[in-house]
Amino acid sequence: MIDFHCHIDLYPDPSEVVARCRDQQINILSVTTVPSAFQHTAALAPAGGCIKTALGLHPELVTTRYHELALFETLLSQTAFVGEVGLDGSTQHRLTLSHQEAVLKEILRLCAKVGGRILSLHSRGAAKNVLDVLGDEPNAGTFVLHWFIANKRQVQRAVELGCWFSVNPAMFSSSVGRAALAAMPHDRILPESDGPFTRIDGRMSQPWDAWNIVPLLASMWQTSIREVTDRMVRSYATVTSSQPIPTIDH
Repeated sequence: MIDFHCHIDLYPDPSEVVARCRDQQINILSVTTVPSAFQHTAALAPAGGCIKTALGLHPELVTTRYHELALFETLLSQTAFVGEVGLDGSTQHRLTLSHQEAVLKEILRLCAKVGGRILSLHSRGAAKNVLDVLGDEPNAGTFVLHWFIANKRQVQRAVELGCWFSVNPAMFSSSVGRAALAAMPHDRILPESDGPFTRIDGRMSQPWDAWNIVPLLASMWQTSIREVTDRMVRSYATVTSSQPIPTIDH
C-alpha cells in the first residue's frame, strides 16, 4: 500500500500509527508543516524504512513561520522530499498570496540549487498561481500536486509541466473533484490520505485508508483493481527514484 501525503506527526499517537504502518509495510510520504517539526517527525520513522519524511513550510503558516526559511535551507540536505509547501488562495488566506508566492519561489530556488527534490504541493484555491510559479522553476525537481482541484485545462497544463498527482477518496465526494480526477492521466496518479485531516465513515482517516482510492479509480477507469494497483506501484517507484536520496542521520 501507498500513502503519498500524510501528516503522521499530527495524529494523537504518531508512534502507534508508525508501528501499524511498518507492520503493514505501507509506503508513506510523511509531510511536515514547518521546518522546526522535521527532525522530530523524521525520528519517528526508522532510517531506510518504508516511511519517508518531507521537509515542509505550509502556505497557511507562511506569515508566522517565514523566518524558518533559514532552517529549511539548513535541513534540505537531509531529505529528498519537500512538503507540504505551495499556495493557498482560500478566503482565509487569499490576502497573503503574494507573501506565500515569495516563499514558494525561494523554496523552489533552494531545491534547484541542491539538484532537485520531490515536492508535495498544496494548491487549494490557487491552481493557476501554483502552476505559474512551478513553470518559472522547472529545475526544482519532481512536482506532485496534492489534492489538486482544477479544471481540465489546468490539469493538462500541469501534465505539460511534468507534474504528478496525489489523490484521495474525498475527491470523489464532489463533482469538481471527480472532474479533476477524470482529467488526470492514469500513469501520473498516486494515492494519498491527507490524514488526519480527512475522515472515513465519521472517523479520522489513517494512512491505510489512502488505498481506498484504488477500487474507486478502477470503477472510474472501467478497469480491474489489479491494473490500478500495478499502476500505483509503478508510479510510486518512478517518482521516488526521480531524485537522489540523501543519507539522513536522526
